[in-house]
Amino acid sequence: MTSPDQNFFFAQTDLVRSTAERIVAEALSGADDGELFLEYRQSESFVFDDGVLRGANFDTTHGFGLRAICGEAAALAHSSEISEPALRRASEALRTLKKGSGAILTSPPPKTNLILYSDENPLEGVSFPDKVKLLEAIDAYARSLDTKVVQVSASLVAEWQVVEIIRGDGSSTRDIRPLVRLNVSVVSRDGSRQETGSYGIGGRAGYTEFISEARWKSVVDEALRQSLVNLDSRSAPAGEMDVVLAPGWPGILLHEAVGHGLEGDFNRKRTSAFADLVGHRVAAKGVTVIDDGTLGGRRGSLTVDDEGTPSRMNVLIEDGILKGFMQDRLNARLMGVMPTGNGRRQSHAHLPMPRMTNTYMISGKHEPEEIISSVKSGLYAASFGGGQVDITSGKFVFSCTEAYQIENGKLGAPVKGATIIGNGPDALTRISMIGNDMKLDPGIGTCGKRGQGVPVGVGQPTIRLNAITVGGTG
Repeated sequence: MTSPDQNFFFAQTDLVRSTAERIVAEALSGADDGELFLEYRQSESFVFDDGVLRGANFDTTHGFGLRAICGEAAALAHSSEISEPALRRASEALRTLKKGSGAILTSPPPKTNLILYSDENPLEGVSFPDKVKLLEAIDAYARSLDTKVVQVSASLVAEWQVVEIIRGDGSSTRDIRPLVRLNVSVVSRDGSRQETGSYGIGGRAGYTEFISEARWKSVVDEALRQSLVNLDSRSAPAGEMDVVLAPGWPGILLHEAVGHGLEGDFNRKRTSAFADLVGHRVAAKGVTVIDDGTLGGRRGSLTVDDEGTPSRMNVLIEDGILKGFMQDRLNARLMGVMPTGNGRRQSHAHLPMPRMTNTYMISGKHEPEEIISSVKSGLYAASFGGGQVDITSGKFVFSCTEAYQIENGKLGAPVKGATIIGNGPDALTRISMIGNDMKLDPGIGTCGKRGQGVPVGVGQPTIRLNAITVGGTG
């Protein structure tokens, strides 16, 4: 399918734009805010495991969500059928919602000429056989690198989403969003011991950027390296110790332990550990945390969010001082601030809410080697897997998928089973050194909140945390 024109949704159905605009205006009459969210999405996935194509799926979904907001209440009526009768039924369903303040409907978001990614459809341009051949080549290459490799899994996932947001005053915003992700997992065996390593890349672009031979071989190389490192790992120590976090993907700890607590809904309801702390010191000096949806081609980037607000760079914490929160339109209006371009939803069948885009800590002044050499005995966390966070208290537990002991200022043996345990707001005050090597993750993050998943990015420089609790197996 070629790039759609501005009448994409109306050219495919019997629904007439002027009719849709009239129904939306009627449905939102007396409401404080709301919109019609139109969505078309194509997606595909290929899973190649242990030398066999285990799955190949293609899916097309479309539909709309009609939302009305009155005070703090929001009602959503959605349908997978884009038609005048379906839209009228949705409008009737919203009549049960109590009317708003009676004021004029909240002003629409400003327009933007910024385009952060191409409208290339990644599902086109590369044939089905070529995608399968790519996964076969990945499997063969991984097995050729080391005789310890016993299993290879690779997946290729892509989607192409078209959205249009129509408001009660007839204004509209449109966006076209490509998304691709390539993942490789390698299992290595030495004697009776088996260990896994995994790595992935992705972003908002077509396949071409991610399936060149040099790119996919680098993904395989990294997955294999991690599995071989884990084969040599020993039991992780436990106790309170200094911890150094690597740059890039370890920013997932920042995202989970701190980022969610800086979303507007949690702070409006005062369920976040950061509630009422704007203008106060919440982190060590030098700590600046950004959420930026304007980074070109990144997984978490958006030209406009799912309410039509242009994406922007938001400074959340500056030199340790809390500056503000990430906002959608509902929470921004109730808190008396401006929306920040963070209103996101998984699909037309979901309500938008404040969500992160690309969240990262900016660089400091220290060389990474200087930070490691400053630790007499501690842990170097190179990569994280799963974790758990309590937004209200800020408490978190994260599992390390690659970690090393630090002994006398040098990286020692790799360790297995290490977990980082702490409290997000407290951890921010324990940052004593910030590296000059800020790096974003390779484009693999998906964030979950209230049952909705959206693509995100994370990042950070090398940082040192003083006296953090480490759970181990040794």
